[in-house]
Amino acid sequence: MSLIPDDKKDFLRDEFKEKLVNPVKILVFTQEVECEFCANTRQLAQELAALSDKISVEVYDFVADVAKAREYGVDKIPALAIIGEKDYGVRIYGIPYGYEFQTLVEAVINVSKGKTDLSEKTKAILSEVKAPVHIQVFVSLTCPHCPVAAAIALKLAVESDLIRADIIEGSEFPHLVQKYAVIGVPKVVINDKIEFVGAFSEDLFAEHVLLGAF
Repeated sequence: MSLIPDDKKDFLRDEFKEKLVNPVKILVFTQEVECEFCANTRQLAQELAALSDKISVEVYDFVADVAKAREYGVDKIPALAIIGEKDYGVRIYGIPYGYEFQTLVEAVINVSKGKTDLSEKTKAILSEVKAPVHIQVFVSLTCPHCPVAAAIALKLAVESDLIRADIIEGSEFPHLVQKYAVIGVPKVVINDKIEFVGAFSEDLFAEHVLLGAF
């Protein structure tokens, strides 16, 4: 059974034809025997790739291909690493379905372009980031505000070589929800020291990233 409805597929074919620039690889890290959502995550990525000849999928077993997982900094599954002309540090953990499907689509488009529609003000703030920054955005598939925060985080990663962004579907990783005391989403954690809840504007988000870099 297809995970992407047929009418949505037609829309995405046109969207990708218009907006994709460079080839994109979606690396799927999975272990389907013990991982509840891994099989569907892989299927979703493969269905998406079938909609454009500029999207390809590579599937890796999290245990058997441990060297590949380490190479891309993948430490939990299911995981999607979205790679364009280079690795922009764009990662999605957990199945990107429901509201989060749009996050996946936008991530593929932005990685393909290698640039985003972030404002010049936001880009100026990012230019002041001089140290590595790790953004974690906790989301749920039923949260209508989460894709906004997720999209901004992934755009920041595309625009800065010092930023990597993980979008984490909280219900699939309860140990992280507990570790970071996630009681509402979207929750953003920056370098394990700056955090906020809610969908901030892109420049305010970038200001928090800058704080987290110090």
